[in-house]
Amino acid sequence: MSTQELEEVELKEQVVQERELILHNDDFNTFEHVINCLVSYCEQKVIQAEQCAYIVHHNGKCSVKKGPKSALEPIYMALQLQNLKVEIK
Repeated sequence: MSTQELEEVELKEQVVQERELILHNDDFNTFEHVINCLVSYCEQKVIQAEQCAYIVHHNGKCSVKKGPKSALEPIYMALQLQNLKVEIK
């Protein structure tokens, strides 16, 4: 690859900004429901989903998925439909 091609690749990588899907604690969803949602929609392994659920419970929030905003938005919507409190940062 030429220097110009490498610079173009670097610029394209900078344009696709990685975001985080943050799950927030609430007082009404069960651990089981949260874990099942993380496994189903965020494609986490059960052990990872359990750890995220406990982090959310104790710290108030946890990053559950990273990627471009366009990839996170459908997951965000699905989790909201499951009554989970989420945001994209």
